[in-house]
Amino acid sequence: MQPSRKKPDRPPSATTAEEARRDRPVTAIPAQRRTEVAPGPFGIDHLLAESREKLTRVSPQEALALQQDGGLIIDIRPQSDRLAEGEIPGALTVERIVLEWRLDPSGGHRLDGLHPDRPVVLVCNEGYASSLAAAQAKGLGLRRATDLAGGFRAWKAAGLPVTTAVS
Repeated sequence: MQPSRKKPDRPPSATTAEEARRDRPVTAIPAQRRTEVAPGPFGIDHLLAESREKLTRVSPQEALALQQDGGLIIDIRPQSDRLAEGEIPGALTVERIVLEWRLDPSGGHRLDGLHPDRPVVLVCNEGYASSLAAAQAKGLGLRRATDLAGGFRAWKAAGLPVTTAVS
């Protein structure tokens, strides 16, 4: 008689402890596992500060006024976030992963209606990824690109219009 095989107490997709760790979202690297780097301006905080130095960030009310005056709001949040939280009416949706291709003045996938002096406000969830994206947009020639301070959540908290996501 064959011994009975005990069912694993982990999901079938996590066959080893290493695989289970790899599949979990990364929250922080413990201090003992951090890699030392040479002194200098490294890290996301530096990159974010450097990006924001190039921007005149706008409040939700200022973003709405720019949109009403012909400016463009571009929502770079993933579809799952837009479906869960809604969208800004009239905003274009361009997920962050393809943004540079959609803003490239010499690219074949560029959005219609972009020109260097048109105000463009980039929006993410909380105003971090959009700061990095807006700095990239400026680097691609959109001189009036900026981002929404506080992101979509600030827009919603300000009581500004939000629609149910469809894109």
